Amino acid sequence: MNRPQYRRDMHPGAIATFSLAARDPATGDLGVVVASKFLGVGAYVPTAVAGVGAVATQAFSNVTFGPKAIDLLRAGKSPAQCAEAFRSEDDGIQHRQFGIVSTTGESVTFTGDQCHAWAGGRSGPGYAAQGNILTGPDVVDALVERFLSGAERFPERLVAALTAADAAGGDSRGRQSAALLVVGHGKGYAGLNDRWIDLRVDDHVDPCAELARLLDLHRLYLDKPTTEPRTLSAEDIGWLQEVLRRQGHLVGAATGAWDAETESALEGLFGVENLEERWVGGPLIDPVAWRHLKERFGRA
Repeated sequence: MNRPQYRRDMHPGAIATFSLAARDPATGDLGVVVASKFLGVGAYVPTAVAGVGAVATQAFSNVTFGPKAIDLLRAGKSPAQCAEAFRSEDDGIQHRQFGIVSTTGESVTFTGDQCHAWAGGRSGPGYAAQGNILTGPDVVDALVERFLSGAERFPERLVAALTAADAAGGDSRGRQSAALLVVGHGKGYAGLNDRWIDLRVDDHVDPCAELARLLDLHRLYLDKPTTEPRTLSAEDIGWLQEVLRRQGHLVGAATGAWDAETESALEGLFGVENLEERWVGGPLIDPVAWRHLKERFGRA
């Protein structure tokens, strides 16, 4: 077998990273969360395909490992067999680090013995956590323990685990970027694909906090209502009509009475605010959308 010669000078730099590839046992969703003192880490580390697996590849990263692992998992190989294939094929394997979780929850983490210290990982049913150039093993421990003990929804639990690892020391060189990739059957935009959440913080002084903020925005803009709608009172309607008038969506004074003009104007404002997924039609309103509008326009 002809293998390409490995040279460290072929790489732009080590992706000093802490990452978690994981499966949600409740839904089967798969995800990868990652942070690093490296520009745009989300472009290099995470790969995930619904019903197949999730992969994080880092250190002197072989970015082909993500798609190759997906192909091997599709062919019925286990994460451990994927790791064995990489060890046999890549002359630079001792500079690599990766974690793989399959759709069944099988997992593996690998850290080459030439990765920069501190480097290591932990894996178990449904997760593979790893990091290199970290302040110490407490970072990976915090990543795993926060993920396993969390009660949040899967994407929030991934970000909470990343934040805990960052608080435990994180990348010894500092902070720069973070990313979250979560996939689930039919959970992509408009239900047309499986790519549910794909958020990247490419360059930020506090990337984990920024990633959490972006996840909140994703929930606001793209989640559908999950609670009973609020029935708008005459006072609520009057406030909305005043907002709609100020924003140029409605002509005339606020009356406090719901009518077709108010409904059309409010639907237009929902479009401007990217709240279309939360539209229920008046005189009802999604409570999350209502809270957003009050925060956005309450002091105007």
